[in-house]
Amino acid sequence: MPFAQLPGVRLHYRVDGDAGSPPLLLSNSLGTSLEMWEPQIGVLEARFRVVRYDSRGHGRSEVTRGPYSIEMLAQDALGLLDALAIPRAHVCGLSMGGVVAMWLGVNAPAHVDHLVLANTAAKIGTAETWNARIDAVRKGGMASIAPAVLARFFSPQLLEQPTPMIAQVRATLEATPKEGYIASCAAVRDADLRHALHRVRAPTLVIVGTGDLSTPAQDGRYVADQIHGARCLELPTTHLSNIQAAPAFTQALVEFLTGRA
Repeated sequence: MPFAQLPGVRLHYRVDGDAGSPPLLLSNSLGTSLEMWEPQIGVLEARFRVVRYDSRGHGRSEVTRGPYSIEMLAQDALGLLDALAIPRAHVCGLSMGGVVAMWLGVNAPAHVDHLVLANTAAKIGTAETWNARIDAVRKGGMASIAPAVLARFFSPQLLEQPTPMIAQVRATLEATPKEGYIASCAAVRDADLRHALHRVRAPTLVIVGTGDLSTPAQDGRYVADQIHGARCLELPTTHLSNIQAAPAFTQALVEFLTGRA
């Protein structure tokens, strides 16, 4: 169970794949952990050196005092790459992790090879909705919001007959430290990269979900429209597309990163 002691935070991470393969950094969504990428790992580790980690305040990573910012979370990602002596990597993030990846594409282009932005937006939600969620967690803990969040993560059919992977996501969400979750909600609430997207120069794939209520497909299409040469792929899925549409997601990711798309 490796950890990296970075300036101001201790991050839990995992590396899969051959050390000589192209590095790929995966950044998790709000309320999940590095385990959310399990559906992809079997395929990805055969082609890439896959680095995944628990975002600050999530999983086994340290819960530091909030609020957090997307810049802070992105600097954590850069710090982890530096600790692993990886100067440049493909970067894929989903939801909050997608905003982190977006920030890296805008502000740290020398460290980004290809960029994949999944089920995310340059501005997610409104301050009012995020503040309401923060207040709910403060008053009732993670259990008070878990049903509503899961209803956005997955379709009703999957929640009625959950797979082990979905049961794991539920358990991870409910076990997320509320202080880390609240601080991360503030980071997403305050992030707005709409006017900076034109600065992304990395080849970019944007993945959207037809039934995604958290980051609607039109928000992802806006991101793709603002990034020169970006491609947009729409999948018939809800928010956690890498789980609900795992085969299609994984195939699109591999084809894009290997130049076969």
